[in-house]
Amino acid sequence: MLKRRAVHKDMAEANVYAARRLKDMAQSLGGLAKTFGRCREEPGLSREDGIAALEAASAMVCGACESCGIQRECRRGGDDENYYLYYLLRTFEKKGCVEYEDMPRRFLEVCRRKSDYLGQLNRNLGRATMNLTWKNRFLESRAAVMTQFEELAGILEEFSGQMEQALDVTMTWEGELKTALRKRRIDVEGLLVLQYGQGRREVFMTARMTNGRCMTARDASEAIAKVMKGSFSAARDGKAIITRNPASFRFIEDGRYRILFGSSRVPRDGEEVSGDSYTFKSGLPGQAILSLSDGMGSGQAASEDSEKVIELTQRLLETGFSARSALKLVNTVLLLAGTEQNPATIDLCCIDLGTGVLEAMKLGAVPTFILGREGVEFLEAGGLPMGIVQNAEPVLMSRKMWDGEKIIMISDGILEAMPGEHKEETFMEFVSNLSGGNPQELAEQILAFASGLSDGGVVDDCTVLVGTVLERG
Repeated sequence: MLKRRAVHKDMAEANVYAARRLKDMAQSLGGLAKTFGRCREEPGLSREDGIAALEAASAMVCGACESCGIQRECRRGGDDENYYLYYLLRTFEKKGCVEYEDMPRRFLEVCRRKSDYLGQLNRNLGRATMNLTWKNRFLESRAAVMTQFEELAGILEEFSGQMEQALDVTMTWEGELKTALRKRRIDVEGLLVLQYGQGRREVFMTARMTNGRCMTARDASEAIAKVMKGSFSAARDGKAIITRNPASFRFIEDGRYRILFGSSRVPRDGEEVSGDSYTFKSGLPGQAILSLSDGMGSGQAASEDSEKVIELTQRLLETGFSARSALKLVNTVLLLAGTEQNPATIDLCCIDLGTGVLEAMKLGAVPTFILGREGVEFLEAGGLPMGIVQNAEPVLMSRKMWDGEKIIMISDGILEAMPGEHKEETFMEFVSNLSGGNPQELAEQILAFASGLSDGGVVDDCTVLVGTVLERG
């Protein structure tokens, strides 16, 4: 017993040490982002760019001639004092070239090689503009990388907080769990039980069968649930079968709530593939995720864009990133992809199955509707689609969900099909009069209603997702 307690103490100390190291790493990355993230995009061609272009043109064309005195004039005073140089640069930026009428009168009267000089000046300013463009792109990329550093620092700090809050309750359950599992011919060689905030528990164990047979991890989870008086499921990323060879398994407490999903969609008339993509999956333990993305346009290209957004977001959420961090990082990735990736909206709903709290985030998506106890309400947030601006900041909206309440997510094709100017109100009125049924039936009813309103056929991709939150009995 003393040896077992010493092992648990060592594990707890290792947990604290790891949490502190993660926090130190988070602070280091945050500091790095602040130090190197102060970059400023150049607004346009500078005075130095203009003088260099003039001097290069003179060297190529003028030789020893200084009759017009353009260079001397442009070198006098600063930016505010030299109106002509400022005018020259802004004219080039606006028109893409400098013409005769833009040059000083003395230059037009005196210069014998006006055409050659003007051609060389335009080429020099063109090269300066190209250099400026590449410099600004570099700065944009650097800012994007620094944003990733900041978000990574945030998730590491979040992880460290979770580790520090995890309570080792192995000693409370060890005896009962090993006894119950031994009756099923399962030998537990190692065991760790952690309890997180709001009471959610996880069981980690190294186990093998002693009778030469096999047992599913699901059957083992039922035994664990009976002892610990809760509902447990085997982790999706772990082994599914317990054999005679020792292996590690993880069991997660399911939470107080569960969710049922339904979906229905139809592509735009004339297209075989919808530009909308969606998914129903789990993120962190005890979390359900509904996500919907609408690619720009329609057809195969739009479908690939929206699928990429959904896939990237889901991967980050499953890894442990918060919804906000995941969306900001995906937005940064799309910006860095440039013309290879078109913008796409993202509509994200994360439901904590332990508390029933819904957290919704959007970038460019239409409102999410809640069919609740007291009627229909909607969660709305503005913003541009992903991949357009660097500092996209998704707005977090939260709401407590109760037993039987429904989450309805739609693409803009559904909303645009509604008659009248106040489309949200029209949709809410229709939803409030739905006869009920399971999520799949509701999704199909909504899609049929929207499709039936279009006399000329479906003019945009239409997708409906419905999730019903249910309290476990």
